[in-house]
Amino acid sequence: MNFSLAATLRTARPVVQAVFRLVTGFLFACHGAASLFGVLGGSHGGGTVPTLQWPGWWAAVIELVGGVLVSLGLFTRVAAVVCSGSMAYAYFSVHQPHALFPMVNGGEPAVLFCWTFLLIACLGPGAYALDALVKREAITTADESPAPVPTA
Repeated sequence: MNFSLAATLRTARPVVQAVFRLVTGFLFACHGAASLFGVLGGSHGGGTVPTLQWPGWWAAVIELVGGVLVSLGLFTRVAAVVCSGSMAYAYFSVHQPHALFPMVNGGEPAVLFCWTFLLIACLGPGAYALDALVKREAITTADESPAPVPTA
């Protein structure tokens, strides 16, 4: 039996990609839930973000909704781009003014989430994503529609 690491990794890629998407989306949604509902330790160690407060409440909504969509693999690429942009905004508006480097300004989570969601947007959802079901349903519906009647 000839074992090829490259072939094994190539075969595992869609599943690993799906697990990566699921874990990343779940962690991001937890941040949003903590800020919006005060669960999991709340926002920055306790409490919630005031409703409609800019930008904290809106960021928390993006974190919760975007994280859930990415976890489910539903509208994955669009949701991941929005989440990535949200984290880029968070880094440059909240962290970067204090110091240039993330290690100094506390922006490592924002930078990591930003680049992670950009990677998900570029690579797609991987296996076990609801995007595939939605796409399949759209194709099935299109195939079942009546053919157009030719006009003379």
